[in-house]
Amino acid sequence: MSEDNARPAPPDIVRCAYLELVVSDLAASREFYVDVLGLVVTEEDEHEIHLRGLEEFIHHNLVLRAGPVPATAAFGFRVRHPRELDRAQEYYRALGCEVRREAAGFRRGVGEVVRVRDPLGFPYEFFHDVRHVPRLTWNYERHGAGAIVRLDHFNQVCPDVTRGARYLEDLGFRRTEDIRDEEGVTYAAWFARKDTVHDTALTGGAGPRMHHVAFATHEKHNILYICDKLGALRRTDVIERGPGRHGVSNAFYLYLRDPDGHRVEIYTQDYYTGDPDNPLVTWDVHDNQRRDWWGSPVVPSWYNEASRVLDLDGEPVPVLEREESRELDVTIGADGFSYTRKGGPAEGFKVGTQL
Repeated sequence: MSEDNARPAPPDIVRCAYLELVVSDLAASREFYVDVLGLVVTEEDEHEIHLRGLEEFIHHNLVLRAGPVPATAAFGFRVRHPRELDRAQEYYRALGCEVRREAAGFRRGVGEVVRVRDPLGFPYEFFHDVRHVPRLTWNYERHGAGAIVRLDHFNQVCPDVTRGARYLEDLGFRRTEDIRDEEGVTYAAWFARKDTVHDTALTGGAGPRMHHVAFATHEKHNILYICDKLGALRRTDVIERGPGRHGVSNAFYLYLRDPDGHRVEIYTQDYYTGDPDNPLVTWDVHDNQRRDWWGSPVVPSWYNEASRVLDLDGEPVPVLEREESRELDVTIGADGFSYTRKGGPAEGFKVGTQL
């Protein structure tokens, strides 16, 4: 029996479900996520705030926890059945990862949780049982013009995207898009469990780190309203990039930085990927439309800065540098000014083919 055949089956993951952030000033973070962005408070005390989008029916999509060092403490994924927790535990133990199984109540509003430090160094959590809360889809009096409706995805910074992609595909994720060069170096890749472009993505760089967490709106005018609101509040300094249209994912986007520098994307209008033969879209790293469809420059901080992640004991995970070329190496000075791929924009990306 081969090593792959001997490995236990991975857990059946439904979707990304929550992120836990450690923040230095809980009141300042509450003001940003609740008063400015409009996330809904499910529960809160002097130590933690549990938040969700307007359409969510599970207890939370985001946990803000007060702590001395801002970082990402957990990437939470919901599995399809309680028995999948056993499979998660067996799967990661077979990979040689640190695994802890926590009883219901370890995380507020959630049943049993399997916590792992995965092969890339990220703190993943898997759960099934969860407390239901009112879905506010029809409560339009609470929506506001910004109307953040749900958690959409994570983006993780990883020094070896090729290795990371193999791990996520073995875990059952479908690769929907990626960025490569003509030598086959992979700079970033997008992976889905639900029927959208991604539940998580890998961006090549020093890691493990959390690049951003993304929340969805229904329409791009919701994102434009958030920009207008930030202008009215004299808070435009929190806008890092955008608004704009991505080439990758086709989504309309806005990137913000919270009071601790954690990056938050507001995201809408990507596309359906649920068919079993959904074609892979591969972008050339020299095509400046991959990151912004309008060719706008990408600010260096977007490539360089990201949030540290914590191990299962709450200690920062050491960061390793990327050995292969980073996107930053081939973009600054080219993004927003010209197509550097020979042949121009028509050759910038390929659907269902390999470079």
